[in-house]
Amino acid sequence: MTLKFYMTPGSCSTGIHILLEELDLPFEVTIVNLPAGDHLQPAYQALNPKGTIPTLVLTGGQALTEFQAIAYWLARTYPRNRLLSEDTLLAAQTLELMDYVVGTLHGQGYTRIFTTERYLPVDLADADRASWQQSIQARGREIVNEAFAVIDARLPETGYAMGANFSIADAALFYVEFWADKTGLSLPPRCAAHYQRVRSRPVVQRVLREEGYR
Repeated sequence: MTLKFYMTPGSCSTGIHILLEELDLPFEVTIVNLPAGDHLQPAYQALNPKGTIPTLVLTGGQALTEFQAIAYWLARTYPRNRLLSEDTLLAAQTLELMDYVVGTLHGQGYTRIFTTERYLPVDLADADRASWQQSIQARGREIVNEAFAVIDARLPETGYAMGANFSIADAALFYVEFWADKTGLSLPPRCAAHYQRVRSRPVVQRVLREEGYR
């Protein structure tokens, strides 16, 4: 049984797509069309009751969800690419950075920009909707900019996020940097350099082409 990967092009699942390609693993892709509500269909809910992406169904039939869990499993199951260090401290720091990217940059910042409706008061008057939306999105941009500044201060001037080797943290950081590029948000210097460095990798270029980005 081949790995089955449920993803949405241009989303956080792009980071997992990159890791799968970096490992040169055979896998089947199913596109989850979020605007069409594919994530709410019974067949997908049976795999992932949370209705989130990505989902990776393993060869044994178990479904893994959440970016960090899938990335960790890939790194530990296929250690030859050194996506996660064997050094305990460096591995912990890699997970720390990945969790901050997914939990704060994405989970608190970009969600306010991309899914503003989730943050609107339930009983909001129509006349106040536009003002609330602008305020929520502005707060989202503040969180994104503040988080990128924190990350920028810890990134090395050369190499990848954790040093010489491309890691699971780089895959996570790339997808939020990619979103910044696509939404016109400026990246601080080291994040901008990291983005270009990762984007220049042949595997990443191939993934972006496969997901419809030229």
